[in-house]
Amino acid sequence: MGLLGVGTGESALTRQHAGEPVATARCRAGEHARARRPGSVVDARKRHPLKPSRETGKEVGRVARTVLQQADITRALTRISHEILESNRGANDLVVLGIPTRGVLLAERVARTIAEIEERAGSPVDPASLVGALDITMYRDDLSRQPTRSPGPTQVPRRGIDGATVVLVDDVLYSGRTIRAALDALNDLGRPRAVRLAVLVDRGHRELPIRADFVGKNLPTSREERINVRLAEIDDTEEVTIEG
Repeated sequence: MGLLGVGTGESALTRQHAGEPVATARCRAGEHARARRPGSVVDARKRHPLKPSRETGKEVGRVARTVLQQADITRALTRISHEILESNRGANDLVVLGIPTRGVLLAERVARTIAEIEERAGSPVDPASLVGALDITMYRDDLSRQPTRSPGPTQVPRRGIDGATVVLVDDVLYSGRTIRAALDALNDLGRPRAVRLAVLVDRGHRELPIRADFVGKNLPTSREERINVRLAEIDDTEEVTIEG
């Protein structure tokens, strides 16, 4: 009697006569049975195929993980505010300009925190006199490759920026090109005494010689990964995630 292959309906002895050993026939029969068995690994891959990644030899789906939660963001901005005051020796001649969109929201928070710190120190200051917004739309170097953007408002505190220490605020520092555009825009507004840069996240991969003075979190990334900053004012949630 010949040995029957599992689920094949074909004799393993027949395969042997065709030049294939009995042991090999048994292995092949088992593979065919597992491939057809519901819930098997092979079956699962057919039903839920994995998306290929950009890294050769690996197959992964895009997964987002949270690196900063609301409390972390608050602590980072509080620390940045203290560092700004220490560097400037107070809030005199200080201007905090946010780069739209989320940079403006962060700048407003920093200005409020600075005002709270100064009030506790006995040197009250109006946060509205510190903060503004700097639109960089027409100074970007990718206008020819990107769809036309609608310029936003540039709002500077009443004192202006001449002779002031200007702190530019943005959510993520990446290539440095956004900050280069901000410096060009700032140059058309006046002549500050000094310009500093504060960012919530520095992800690296600089293409220009630009470095942040105040950083909430240094976050090493690959170029394929994406950093998402979500703020409660416009996103209804508060977090920083990395996706890739």
